[in-house]
Amino acid sequence: MFPAPVRLDHGPVLAPTSGRVHSRIARLLIACLASAVPATLGGQTADAALVARARAIHERVITLDTHDDIEPAYFTAACNYTQRLTTQVNLPKMQEGGLDVSFMIVFVGQGPLSHEGYADAYRQALAKFDAVHRLTEQIAPRQIGLALTPDDVTRIARSGRKVAVIGIENGYPIGTDLSRVREFYERGGRYMSLAHNGHSQLADSHTGDAKNDAPNGGISPLGRGVIAEMNRLGMMVDVSHTSKASMMQAAALSKAPIIASHSAVRALSDNSRNLDDEQLLAIKQNGGVVHIVAYAAYVKVGTHSGRAPLRNTTGGRASAACPVEGRARRPLSVPGRPGVKEFVDHVDHAARLMGVDHVGISSDFDGGGGIEGWDSAADTFNVTLELVRRGYSEGDIAKLWSGNLLRVWGAVEQVAARLQAEAGVAPARPSTDGRRRPWARGSVSGYRRLASVAESSATP
Repeated sequence: MFPAPVRLDHGPVLAPTSGRVHSRIARLLIACLASAVPATLGGQTADAALVARARAIHERVITLDTHDDIEPAYFTAACNYTQRLTTQVNLPKMQEGGLDVSFMIVFVGQGPLSHEGYADAYRQALAKFDAVHRLTEQIAPRQIGLALTPDDVTRIARSGRKVAVIGIENGYPIGTDLSRVREFYERGGRYMSLAHNGHSQLADSHTGDAKNDAPNGGISPLGRGVIAEMNRLGMMVDVSHTSKASMMQAAALSKAPIIASHSAVRALSDNSRNLDDEQLLAIKQNGGVVHIVAYAAYVKVGTHSGRAPLRNTTGGRASAACPVEGRARRPLSVPGRPGVKEFVDHVDHAARLMGVDHVGISSDFDGGGGIEGWDSAADTFNVTLELVRRGYSEGDIAKLWSGNLLRVWGAVEQVAARLQAEAGVAPARPSTDGRRRPWARGSVSGYRRLASVAESSATP
């Protein structure tokens, strides 16, 4: 149904002393040459010309996926993302499909709201933070870098490396300790959702909407304090998985734009995980962005991706053997599963309703995501191809893939700088290598003032 995605092998990025030639530049030159060939030469069809144009655009824009689940078992010296694993995302597949940026997710499923539950969730979260740092700092620092700012994303991508960013799915691991928001930010977390499948201590989940089950009444008092603290730190508030009331309250409470990291359009697929038009417009009003997710059941009710979440296949433990995938393996195809065309129908609806400036793209790979034509990072080009077919301009495609998210992230940082300045705390600034110093380090009294304000926000 779709042309084969771009599959080019370029090898590792070489050190500067050896006259490094970035793989991204080489791919761009190839794509530009392909797009320059007249449509009539050699019997080339109009569709082939469109594919060549889409390839050139795909190479020029920064492609960013806001939601990819991970398991620490695949971030070890012996088994890791430098190998072509059976995971939907890894470095070879990102290279093949031209996916530049992956938000790697620190996810912990909802558990008991108890001291023991919070302690276990915290332990799981730290293992995933450590896994991403291990990949970017020890295992493959010359192939992928960790971004802590929007500028880092652009800088690392332009260097020819892939980019990792850390997102947090479910605020459950912070327990009732507000200082953990700051800790998770310092560990690299740049967005955090307030709930998952089940009510958290911060917010009600979408799972209660059908039964009007809302023990928090939307955002809890603690959750309000967490949003305030995220605003002060510069961490994006993610409303995917929350109840409608929680989502609407978050949009009103947040002083900075919010995001939905992986949701779809309820008008096209009546699933409680999706956002209705009222919610979409509220996020537009807030200045935020909704990332349409390629999760089969959210794109089309009653369908399945054929993909079990990575956490279900590993049980959180190392496998007996590293699951390396042969290059000859065919992409998964599932009867009845929606494809890229149905997925872009959701993008179209959101873009028409909200404006293209408030829409983005996500996959939920290795968390159950996957559709026909975009079943792994290796197939990423097919999404750009369909956007070109629909008539989206290169500028709009750049916004959908990364520009809108980077703009919102930058706005969140600006709000944080203003709030910190108002509280008499110097804003965190990138160090000379582009990495952030720990937030407000050396200004303990200033941090205590901010924490005090956030604690007061948690009072009913």
